Amino acid sequence: MSTQQTKWFERKFDFSAEQNIFPSIIERLRGTAARLEEKTKAVADPILNSKVNGRWSIKENIGHLIDLEPLWMGRLDDILNKEIYLRTADLQNQKTDQANHNSRAIIDLLKEFRAVRANTVKRLELLSNEEIFLNALHPRLKTPMRMMDHFLFVAEHDDHHLFTIHEILTITNE
Repeated sequence: MSTQQTKWFERKFDFSAEQNIFPSIIERLRGTAARLEEKTKAVADPILNSKVNGRWSIKENIGHLIDLEPLWMGRLDDILNKEIYLRTADLQNQKTDQANHNSRAIIDLLKEFRAVRANTVKRLELLSNEEIFLNALHPRLKTPMRMMDHFLFVAEHDDHHLFTIHEILTITNE
């Protein structure tokens, strides 16, 4: 593949937008489940479980998105509660590494992701214009993140893993 993705922890983010792009961000988040389903609907289990170059399988990437949804919701609460810092993530991703997502059926992973993300979107749709501009400091990036910025970060994280799944599918179909 000619396009190489920047590693997640090496990414830089610009949260300087003054416009309210939150409705579009919500739409991106809402669409992740459908995009995952589309990418995996006709893929055989051995490919879904395949670890390419020692990295997570497709199922593990989807499981990771499920595993992080409570963190995203906790950070939503941190911002609403006017905490100074957002809660920290497990940067070692131990939950995903220990979860054995490959033992699960893809349909179950997709259903669970769709359900947890629907709950997230439901909460986001209830936020006021004032709440989407509240902020807290991101613990790793050391930068203020408004609610809108945080969920742009989440949408970017989704896309990062969707592209990783695309890469796995491309490599295993060569």
